[in-house]
Order: sequence, then C-alpha cells, then structure tokens
Amino acid sequence: MKLHYYPETDSLYVEFQGVPSTDTREIAPGINLDLDARGRPVGLDIDHASKILDLKAVETVGLPVPSRAAGE
Repeated sequence: MKLHYYPETDSLYVEFQGVPSTDTREIAPGINLDLDARGRPVGLDIDHASKILDLKAVETVGLPVPSRAAGE
C-alpha cells in the first residue's frame, strides 16, 4: 500500500494495488474508489484531504508486515 499526496490539488491517493483501474465510483462527495476489472479495490482518492484529514502523521496498527534485516 502506498500513500500519494498531491499538494497542488490537495488530494490524497491511497494505492492498494499497483494495477490499473477500470472503474471509479464516488462513495461520498469528493471520495472516489478505483476498482480493477474484477471489481476489487485498487485505490482511494480523497479531494481536499488536508481539510478533512489530519495529514501530520501516519500510524499503522497491527499490520502483518514481515520484519526486515538491517540494510534492506
């Protein structure tokens, strides 16, 4: 998963998968969900992100991320 912030448009894109989207659905005003050809979520686009989200810090809780050796 990747977070992309675009200050020129104040939008935040949360990329779930690195595959092309084939459909976009507005799930709330200014919030769009991108889907792949099988209907699975690819990403989430949030317009005016700094006005509705706290972008000062990102925290993860309980993600099953494998540990990495030093230098990787």
